[in-house]
Amino acid sequence: MKELSQQELLEIVNRQEESFAVFLYTPFCGTCKVTERMLEIIMTMKPSLPLYKSNINFLPQISREWQVTSVPCIAIFEQGHDKQLIYRMQSVDELYRKLLPLSSK
Repeated sequence: MKELSQQELLEIVNRQEESFAVFLYTPFCGTCKVTERMLEIIMTMKPSLPLYKSNINFLPQISREWQVTSVPCIAIFEQGHDKQLIYRMQSVDELYRKLLPLSSK
């Protein structure tokens, strides 16, 4: 998972050339650490998955615009669809099923 700055993330969102997901976290959040571990397992199974991560503390503009209410949060951007914000990370299997469509596009 590549770490993106606010500027890099905005550039990817504005291009809208690809479907992707971004994991929003804070460094001292225990639940975020668990979610990151689940995402690392998914990336091991599907290394080509377009998945990025960003520290929400450094994303004030995005936090406001996307109306992110808590972390961990995974924002999914699929071409032709509105973004989807996921706050509940129940299991690796559930996350895998939600992220898998991104790899086939």
